[in-house]
Amino acid sequence: MAKAKDLVIVESPAKAKTIEKYLGGNYKVTASMGHLRDLPKSKMGVDIDNGFEPQYIAVREKTELINQLKKEAKSAGTVYLATDPDREGEAISWHLKELLDLPDEKARRVTFNEITKKVVSESILHPRAIDRDLVDAQQARRILDRIVGYKLSPLLWRKVRKGLSAGRVQSVATRMVVDREEEIKAFVSEEYWLLDALLSRADGGRFTARYFGEGEKKRELKSREDVDKVLADTEKAAFTVCAVKRGEKQRTPAPPFITSTLQQEASRRLSMTPRRTMSIAQQLYEGVEITGQGSVGLITYMRTDSLRLSEDALAAARDFIIGRYGAEYYPDKPRRFKTKAGAQDAHEAIRPTDVNLTPELVRKDLTQEQYRLYRLIWGRFTACQMANAVYDNVSVDVASAGHTFRANYSELKFPGYTAVYEEAKDEESDELKNPLPSLGEGEVLKLEKMTPDQQFTQPPARYTEATLIRAMEEKGIGRPSTYAPTISTITAHDYVIKEGKYLRPTPLGEVVTGLMKEHFADIVDLKFTNHMEEELDGIESGKARWRDVLSEFYDGFDREFTRAEESLDGVRIKVPDVLSDETCDVCGRQMVVKKGKFGYFLACPGFPECTFTKPIVVEMPGKCPKCGGKILKRTSKKGYVFYACERGTDCGFITWDVPTKDFCPACGKTMFKKSGRGPLKSFCINEACPNFVPEEKRSYKKKTPEEKAAAAKKPAAKKPAAKKSTAKKTTTKTTKTK
Repeated sequence: MAKAKDLVIVESPAKAKTIEKYLGGNYKVTASMGHLRDLPKSKMGVDIDNGFEPQYIAVREKTELINQLKKEAKSAGTVYLATDPDREGEAISWHLKELLDLPDEKARRVTFNEITKKVVSESILHPRAIDRDLVDAQQARRILDRIVGYKLSPLLWRKVRKGLSAGRVQSVATRMVVDREEEIKAFVSEEYWLLDALLSRADGGRFTARYFGEGEKKRELKSREDVDKVLADTEKAAFTVCAVKRGEKQRTPAPPFITSTLQQEASRRLSMTPRRTMSIAQQLYEGVEITGQGSVGLITYMRTDSLRLSEDALAAARDFIIGRYGAEYYPDKPRRFKTKAGAQDAHEAIRPTDVNLTPELVRKDLTQEQYRLYRLIWGRFTACQMANAVYDNVSVDVASAGHTFRANYSELKFPGYTAVYEEAKDEESDELKNPLPSLGEGEVLKLEKMTPDQQFTQPPARYTEATLIRAMEEKGIGRPSTYAPTISTITAHDYVIKEGKYLRPTPLGEVVTGLMKEHFADIVDLKFTNHMEEELDGIESGKARWRDVLSEFYDGFDREFTRAEESLDGVRIKVPDVLSDETCDVCGRQMVVKKGKFGYFLACPGFPECTFTKPIVVEMPGKCPKCGGKILKRTSKKGYVFYACERGTDCGFITWDVPTKDFCPACGKTMFKKSGRGPLKSFCINEACPNFVPEEKRSYKKKTPEEKAAAAKKPAAKKPAAKKSTAKKTTTKTTKTK
């Protein structure tokens, strides 16, 4: 009788396909599609009085999949539970074991830090038992968040507004954004001045030096009077070079990515949201079809807080760098980075599984987003093992009447790691970066002119998604797997909105945060939340028992909740309306911003006496191709976005295509592009124009530089005889404003 196949259960079909290819015919690989057992949605599902016993149920929508897995597990030899290598994955494996009723000797746990043939083949030979400490840590987090959410959310419904939610991490993240806004409002700007001296040598070489202070003591110019005194002192005084310092300055590369830094850099460089970043990274981890190789996992596991790199990865990086860039681009020894205290250090840093698979090599097999993110990860890893960048640094001090003016300039001498990658910055420095002429100490310079510049200190900047993640990481709020969903949650519930790239709290977010700070100080206290994360880490390491941690938390939380209910008895908190600049067309009141099923709109505050509403108008680039008026972005009653002329029915122009800032070189009218992701090519919709693009041909994407070069090498194809166009005319509709 033939030996039964072993069953390998992973989380996603993409990963299953890749792993089955590596393991061969003796294994059947299938996907659980995430959790198959969870707490019920209709109730809390936690028996608090019975030691916080969770009441797990099978996910109803996955009944057919569960029955199929039970059948496959029953006929299999060994069942390998190969879900993701983190707390959540460990818990999913444990739920699978319980749900499929697998005995200990039949259920074995395996993890893959990367989906490559070598790692998959080695891991399957060294299975282990399910780690109950990891499972208990995930259970504790799940139950903790369920208790907080199911207790606080109904309270917010009764006291503020239906549909609101509160959570242990999301409420703290909202508070951070609210606190920053309060800092900005309370900020008192202070005046200061910059004073630049344009100096020249006898041979005509010129450069700019900025006021530094008196002698070697730094001093700030706080007022116009301070500036005038310096100007008076130096008006007739000589300007002499008193010090010239030359030297080399070296910059070291940034460490490889962990979850938080990947999300930050993808936000800064690629304008990707944290959730989108993790979704694309998951695809790269699970496997992408590469020409000639089949499905290949391109990066290691992307939920990690460790900077550790394997010896194999370090050796491969060394060989690649020396082979491609030369020995001078590789340091004396491999770079090893120290993981910060408190990190779980369960996995390696995020890196390419094979450094020889360069972004250019696999570009044709990746989507644009996959390519851009892979290029970021590959570049950061490769650069972290390269030599320092070396700069020639010159610093010049010029003295006049006891005052010192300073100029600095750095010039790249050896690119080192910057040949591959350079880290993006949140804020640019206002330091002068002008080239300096060759100067010698004691040289007398001529003052061409002085340029005073009044400045005012600026309040702290609002958080971006990148800086909020960095702040959460620094303060120990959440863990790598929670950053992206936390930001998505607080924006989805309208506690925080994005203005450009910045996060701003809404009046709703401020009201809810105020209520939480007053009545649930511990829940939104940053130190308390950090302490709870440490407690969960203690459960994972086996130093604490999960029921004890929950009991200690619940005692204080329950007392706070009871006091809050008593003090809020009969209270209903009103969220202030956001006033707009528009007035009601019916009654003349100043309209307010509301949110409905399909987004924000303007409403009359006199409801229910006055029910007038109208959409929020967003002006787009370009001009109406029919009458030359402004093009406005509008939303239909069903939530679809369209673009129409500001003159409405008087003009009648309307389209689903997105207006761009470009103008057709032939007819001069605004160009449009199809809505959607990626570099879509703009086109002209003017039927009288020789560049007119028919509707059925408007969805093609821009060619990459490589595709353009390849097309240029091909011989030109013979053009067919011109046919009369049967394309439909650009759709025009008329709209009414309610």
